[in-house]
Amino acid sequence: MQELKIFLPNLMKRLPEFWKACSDTLLMEAWAGGIVFILGLVLGIILTVTKPGGIMQNKPLYQVLDKIINLFRSIPFIILLTALMPLSRWIMGTAIYVRGVIVPLVFGAAPFFARQVESALAQTDKGLIEAALAMGSSPFEVIFRVYLRESLAPIIRAITITIISLLGLTAMAGAVGAGGLGDFAIRYGHDRNMVDITWVVVGVLVLGVSVVQWLGEYLARKNTH
Repeated sequence: MQELKIFLPNLMKRLPEFWKACSDTLLMEAWAGGIVFILGLVLGIILTVTKPGGIMQNKPLYQVLDKIINLFRSIPFIILLTALMPLSRWIMGTAIYVRGVIVPLVFGAAPFFARQVESALAQTDKGLIEAALAMGSSPFEVIFRVYLRESLAPIIRAITITIISLLGLTAMAGAVGAGGLGDFAIRYGHDRNMVDITWVVVGVLVLGVSVVQWLGEYLARKNTH
């Protein structure tokens, strides 16, 4: 403990705040990640089945969703944070702290994950889809029994990439007072030039990314046919 106080003096004085920042980051990741997973998966499936040549082809719906997703993907997240403050305040009751950043995190990550899901589902063998339809399977049965089952490994990789991306977005959200490790690093590491805090936050984020990447690759390999 004495050694830590020597090498990390500023961090050791603010340990309760540091643990609170870690907790806030995990909370943002959990809430936003859960919503992004559901919303992005649904959007990715709809894009796949309604595109030209899809099993539920619907050109107007596909084009509308395609353009909306492209729109939100083209907006830098730091701008999205400020632009969605009124919506966050209306939905969550606040535009700051953990609750206030959930809405922009979802809008920032869900379109990205939807594209990842669309790309994963596109790898499904078209012969399997045609065979399922020929045997009388409904479009919904094809989605659950063919698309999702056959694309499980790519979808797991997409989830892994999205979680890592979302972790970066939660850190960036600290710039507007969202709390979490990003806010902690900016307030102390950057604004007060406490270098030890900056490096510890960087180390924690790198460790988090490494763990998520390893777990995602492990699960993907286990579910590769």
